[in-house]
Amino acid sequence: MLPEIAALRSSRGLIRIPPELDVPITPRVRRLVDTPQFRRLAGISQLGLVSLVYPAANHTRLEHSLGVYRMALLFLDRLADDPRFSDAVTPRDAERFLVAALLHDIGHWPFCHPIEDVSLAHVPKHEQFARRFLCEPEVADALHEDWEVCSEDVVRLLSGEPRCQADKILQSLLSGPIDVDKMDYLMRDSLHAGVPYGRNFDQARLIQSLCLNAAGDGLAITDKGKTAAEMMVFARYVMFSEVYWHHTVRSATAMLQRAFVMLGDSLDHESLFALTERPMIEEMLAAAGQGPASELLDGLFGPVRRLYKRVAQYSLYQEPQLYDLLARRPYPWLVRCAENFSDVASKAIGQSIAPHEILFDAPPVKLEVQFQIEVYFAKEDCYRPLGDISPVVKTLAQQQFDDYVKRVRVLAHPRISKELSLFGNLAELVREAASRTPDKEN
Repeated sequence: MLPEIAALRSSRGLIRIPPELDVPITPRVRRLVDTPQFRRLAGISQLGLVSLVYPAANHTRLEHSLGVYRMALLFLDRLADDPRFSDAVTPRDAERFLVAALLHDIGHWPFCHPIEDVSLAHVPKHEQFARRFLCEPEVADALHEDWEVCSEDVVRLLSGEPRCQADKILQSLLSGPIDVDKMDYLMRDSLHAGVPYGRNFDQARLIQSLCLNAAGDGLAITDKGKTAAEMMVFARYVMFSEVYWHHTVRSATAMLQRAFVMLGDSLDHESLFALTERPMIEEMLAAAGQGPASELLDGLFGPVRRLYKRVAQYSLYQEPQLYDLLARRPYPWLVRCAENFSDVASKAIGQSIAPHEILFDAPPVKLEVQFQIEVYFAKEDCYRPLGDISPVVKTLAQQQFDDYVKRVRVLAHPRISKELSLFGNLAELVREAASRTPDKEN
């Protein structure tokens, strides 16, 4: 019986977060929440550039982290009734998991995922960057004195480096098909964006169905949670389609990525990533000066929103050859291909187009995690993969998720977007630009 579980059941020492959820805060949790490193998350929005399309989506990573911590308590409270879980996961392991859930985003910097998708060699993963903050005295001392947990143990749990069965189980709760992170962000992002899609699955039913898989080293569900799991898969699919990969959101994302890469060595990433959102924006604007990157950044963060326009779009099912030509290419190759496109398009429309005025946005190299989880049938005492018994999951999650919710898009500066949209055959210009881009840059 952890004090945090007891507080959850007795509704003591609560913080209220949307939507009318009570988060139990014990003294040792409050000490972590009050550290400067955790408070920093209040200055980092959860969805970043999505607010340019959904203006109420300004919730912070601090709010989300509290929601994930609450979800972790619910997971532990349910799984404590599973004898195999209790045998494998000690109370000390459970405390380490709670700390990792609360601090899982502590290494995030503003606009973290778009920047990570560029896959630059000198940009760390946010899980590794978390070590910087977890080892600060305020956090490290609180972990040691209140929880008897070492900062490196939390880093290992967040980085996916299991050393034992308990680690594997807890990591599946932190990052897997059904984990504490997804269970919170789907609902929370949907709520703040003002759309229903991420809330249309039965959280309570899904939590009540949690159990361990056949091997006893990861999360599974009972057959009573099958429908709730299917609805979660669909919720995630629609949130990607309508929110995370909305074409205007992706225009803003492509602008930020291009500006960040253009600034290159003029940015000190170690200090930049330690900042909150507005100071980071100011730092990038200062580094951009009067160069072309400033035009991109000003369109995102200046007094007038000025986003690039979509002039062409290719999906797997509509234009499979063009989609395959550009999807999952390394970012430097996409940049060079877009520059080649600006050259050939300038000649085609008889108007000069600067290299930074054309952006290619495409699914990144890294694929989304596929939804693979076992379902336990108590009457038959057997496990079956959810994809084998669910046409919904087989269609939306086992087949490549990215190919159905993510598009290849050609984006242009508003100055020349109309002329390009009226041009008869942009597809031929895309092919020519790709043919000019050497595969050695791939």
